[in-house]
Amino acid sequence: MKRFRRMDSINIVPFIDIMLVLLVIVLTSATFIAQGKIPIALPQAQGSDKITQPLKSVEITIDAQGQYYLDKTPMSLESIQSEILKIPRETPILLRGDQKSYFERFVALVGVLNSSGHNNVDVQVEQSR
Repeated sequence: MKRFRRMDSINIVPFIDIMLVLLVIVLTSATFIAQGKIPIALPQAQGSDKITQPLKSVEITIDAQGQYYLDKTPMSLESIQSEILKIPRETPILLRGDQKSYFERFVALVGVLNSSGHNNVDVQVEQSR
């Protein structure tokens, strides 16, 4: 019969490894939460004006994968269309699109805005140098 030895010490190295991994996960997720932004690379354009007023009250974003966001909430184009119909037509709308997103997605979004009668639309770009 096998006898069990009494364990007088505990190896804490695996515990430290797990705590460090958890720390890295918490810090990376906290960074994204603190920024609260959808990461997109804005296209550059010559002759664009600087925005002197605060950002628009409705913001629609298209990321590099072609996903739509209405005020930082992921949505389909059909959902955005139904939400846009609920807001007044004179409400300013800011469009932000990643430079790697498909132009087709942008055109579809502009079509939805035109069909709903929203004409107060701005497109955010970076000024080229």
